[in-house]
Amino acid sequence: MAGHNHGHTPAAWTGVTIAFIGFCVAGAFTVAASPLGFWAGIVIIALGGVVGMAMRAAGLGMPKAQPVRPQPAVQPQTQAQAQTQS
Repeated sequence: MAGHNHGHTPAAWTGVTIAFIGFCVAGAFTVAASPLGFWAGIVIIALGGVVGMAMRAAGLGMPKAQPVRPQPAVQPQTQAQAQTQS
């Protein structure tokens, strides 16, 4: 479990922060009954997703997992090793 980031990356934090600000803007303008401000908040929410994906593409997201090749439990002996043990 310690090997997982769980989204604790600059790309994730930035995207979520921008989306949260957009949510707050949309909520405030909903209460103020201003449709233009509400839609501006929705655009900011979408912008948070775009920024997060762009930062991930730039290498600031979670690194891709490298495939692990299974190792044999017992290493096969070479012919020279087998002769020295006999």
